[in-house]
Amino acid sequence: MKLWGGRFATAPSEVFERFSGSLDFDRRLIDADIRGSQAFARALERAGILTAGERRQIVSAFDAIRAEAAHPGFFDGATDEDVHTLVIRKLKERAGAVADKIHTGRSRNEQVSLDTRLWLRDECDRMRGLLAGLLRALLDLGDKYPDAIIPGYTHLRRAQAVLWPHYLLAYFEMFSRDAARFAEARRRADELPLGSGALAGSGFPFDREAIAGDLGFSSITRNSMDVSADRDFALDFLYAAALTMMHLSRLAEDWILYSSEEFGWLELSDAVTSGSSLMPQKKNPDSLELIRGKSGRVIGSLVSLLVTMKGLPMTYNRDMQEDKIPLFEAADQTAGSLEMARVVVESVKLNPARPREAAAESWVVATDLAEALARNGTPFHQAHQIVGRFVLESVNQGKRPADWTGAEMHAFAPEFSPDMEALLDPARGLETRSVPGGTAPASVHAALAQARKTLESLQS
Repeated sequence: MKLWGGRFATAPSEVFERFSGSLDFDRRLIDADIRGSQAFARALERAGILTAGERRQIVSAFDAIRAEAAHPGFFDGATDEDVHTLVIRKLKERAGAVADKIHTGRSRNEQVSLDTRLWLRDECDRMRGLLAGLLRALLDLGDKYPDAIIPGYTHLRRAQAVLWPHYLLAYFEMFSRDAARFAEARRRADELPLGSGALAGSGFPFDREAIAGDLGFSSITRNSMDVSADRDFALDFLYAAALTMMHLSRLAEDWILYSSEEFGWLELSDAVTSGSSLMPQKKNPDSLELIRGKSGRVIGSLVSLLVTMKGLPMTYNRDMQEDKIPLFEAADQTAGSLEMARVVVESVKLNPARPREAAAESWVVATDLAEALARNGTPFHQAHQIVGRFVLESVNQGKRPADWTGAEMHAFAPEFSPDMEALLDPARGLETRSVPGGTAPASVHAALAQARKTLESLQS
């Protein structure tokens, strides 16, 4: 059956029906479609379109359809244009002629918007739950190695020493922002579109606030034309998903490097790695590489819908049907990647000696020395030059920081006091970075405590 057709003298071509059909992908909206249609049936009763008995008959039939849809094979052989048409056909099979009243005053445009918003609210909640699991794993991993020192990098060159938990907290902040973005995306989707009609508003006296309360929406949309033309709420979700995947991809890239033989900092568990079909010695970081690869698919989904929407005239255009595949693709890939990342974090092992040695053999202490000179009264530009020459001399002589004594430092440059020898140990320089957000042990301890509170608020 179709929800339209009286205007047409002939049926659509078979090619057009195949080309325009969307049941193969929008079928996952069936529960949202049923929930929305049940609420609309109650609205029709309040508006005097349905009797109480008719409403009960329709709502009961929808319950039966929902139960039936949970069984395998429900969609087998279905040739309906979309999930909305399928649900109405099933309703008519169960409820009879009264089913023809269910679309009174309702456009498929607003119905699609409603279904997508209902689905997106649930997806935003799911993403926040998955992010909470990953955030918890990051904090737990920090607790396992609270005193481990690693080099921090800029330009992929060793820059300054940081604590391992401080490094993990950087990703904690990224993923916390992602959780906040999904909360905002949920808020923007949490507006009821029903009552907007096709674009001009319904001609029936629906109590939109009552429908919003029935479906748990916090507010109603304010302009019927905007509702028909709007996919911003879908783009908000896609943007949140794209940034989440970008952050996951950066973490994956770090750990692919850090678990390589050249770094040797991390050991990925057998559960998240694979071997080579030819080279017996290989232990490949496939889980992280797949996360890194899937980020492109999600970012592509955002771009896809942006390009679809950029040239559309007001209000609804059939192009907007193309929002579903990017949404579903992004949701599936982001959820799967978050779950995979959590398992990787939960199972990874840090070899603290390797990054500690990398920090000790490099000149990550150079900034600590320059700042010590500045604290002793040397203008920082001059301090920078002195330490730069000191590093150059060390490189030319093949000396590591630990190879110098305080007396030798003072002999090299009188601005160095013998007690500055202590700063040749990266752990001592850490202690000077005690500002909030810094990597000093006390600051990191406080940040970890705050992070636990952030996680608790996310889970509440």
